[in-house]
Amino acid sequence: MLRWTNLQEIPSGFGPSVVTLGNFDGVHRGHRALLGTVVREAALREAQAVAVTFDPPPLAVLHPDRAPVQIAGLEHRLDLMAGTGVDAVLVLEFTEALAAQTPEEFVRTVFVEALGATGVVLGSDSRFGVRNSGNIDTMRELGVTHDFAVIELHAVGETTAGERNWSSTHLRRLLADGAVAEAAEILGRPHRVTGEVVHGHHRGRELGFPTANLGSETAGLVPADGVYAGWLERLDLPPGDPERRLPAAISVGTNPTFDDVPERTVEAHVLDRTDLNLYHEQVGVDFVARLRGNVRFDSIEELLTQIGQDVDVSRSLLFG
Repeated sequence: MLRWTNLQEIPSGFGPSVVTLGNFDGVHRGHRALLGTVVREAALREAQAVAVTFDPPPLAVLHPDRAPVQIAGLEHRLDLMAGTGVDAVLVLEFTEALAAQTPEEFVRTVFVEALGATGVVLGSDSRFGVRNSGNIDTMRELGVTHDFAVIELHAVGETTAGERNWSSTHLRRLLADGAVAEAAEILGRPHRVTGEVVHGHHRGRELGFPTANLGSETAGLVPADGVYAGWLERLDLPPGDPERRLPAAISVGTNPTFDDVPERTVEAHVLDRTDLNLYHEQVGVDFVARLRGNVRFDSIEELLTQIGQDVDVSRSLLFG
């Protein structure tokens, strides 16, 4: 999959293409349905399938006080988008100047002149252009002007209490509650955060359960405090390496038994392994199931007993 970060990187005369536009935060099943439609429409037209997205997301620039943490980091999003079969992704830096473009200016410069669009796939609730003034009807009008077809994709997914289930908003609520198994149903995979393994207090190793501690630059929305079963993926190792994806018990929070962890951390203990040196590796932590909330223990012995139980439950959940 080709990756571009500005219009100048797109080859002259690129196209024809079928294009879509969105934040694709999380690249959940609804997003993949949209991208799958782009791929199919492009194949029918013997064109390239292209997705246009933004980094940072528009809300982070226009209303930073209201901008939520992204569900998935940019690199993870791009990897997931590549898995849908799209030929290229254009990641535009969202700036005040870009936000000021009219719908016509944006579509003409990006879709028509840069990408040679002959088709545009858009969700029925999509908005674009200055003050979100463009919608699906605007795109149809621009399609007539610039000679491209518009394919409208209606909301997909089941509805819960009047809200689309396959939505980033609903997904954030689930993760805020620690409901990672339910979130996985929307994502079509376990939720992941990524980061570099850094030195912590080394308390886990002292207790016989060494952990990989993610640093403060973690990418992705960290779910609610608690203990989870999941996987640790060593992103620096090649796919297929038997040491790349490892089962883990994961802790999120400030570790209330001790008073020297003021900030929330993500720690992953690889099951039945004390021989790993993961420092400075880039890893992904996948959350499969929440085991319990955080508890303050009165003694180290009680803590060790609970950790042992968490490891056993994690092993059972991950391997059946």
